[in-house]
Amino acid sequence: MDTPISAVERLLIDPTGRQPRADARRNVERLVTAARMAIAETGVDASAHEIAARAGVGVGTFYRRIPSREMLLLAVLDEVLGETIQAADRALAHPDPWQGLSEFAAAYVGLRSESCGIGEALGGACGEGLDATLAALRERFRLLVERTQETGVMRSDVAWQDVPFLLASIATGRNTLGLRATEDQWRRTLGVLLDGLRTPVPTTALPGKAPC
Repeated sequence: MDTPISAVERLLIDPTGRQPRADARRNVERLVTAARMAIAETGVDASAHEIAARAGVGVGTFYRRIPSREMLLLAVLDEVLGETIQAADRALAHPDPWQGLSEFAAAYVGLRSESCGIGEALGGACGEGLDATLAALRERFRLLVERTQETGVMRSDVAWQDVPFLLASIATGRNTLGLRATEDQWRRTLGVLLDGLRTPVPTTALPGKAPC
């Protein structure tokens, strides 16, 4: 996959071809960084006021530099998901298909666990704005699963469409039944899941500590 255009560059595009001033670029960079944090913590409903406050600029500056809140959020989400697609492409280039799939799964689940907004975007909360990016990500899932199954190390009765749902199920809440998960819980759960996808099922040590 070609290197995607960054969120900052996308938001600074001027139809007349004029280059942005240094202060304009700095403000857009701050807003993109702030939006990425807000998406992770608040989700895709993060407001322009919240993002501006995180960036240390006024709402007036926000709207002078950004056409709309929705455009900023889409640019940032597309950038983050583009990074995920690049991770999938690296996995597809790995000489060991199973190791490539495992590394991509860890990157994908880690991102979902760290950013509630990414989970919402992957669930379709942004409408059609991310359709092309999500389609590209689906294609990588298909290629990764089929490539691994062709080597015989992954169960053939699992459809590639199952895998996004399996990985999504790992990024859950931090508490259940009065138990509190550690920071490594998603890694432990992913280890169990990946072992269940292998043929034959191996016995491997789980990462991290059990919840308490």
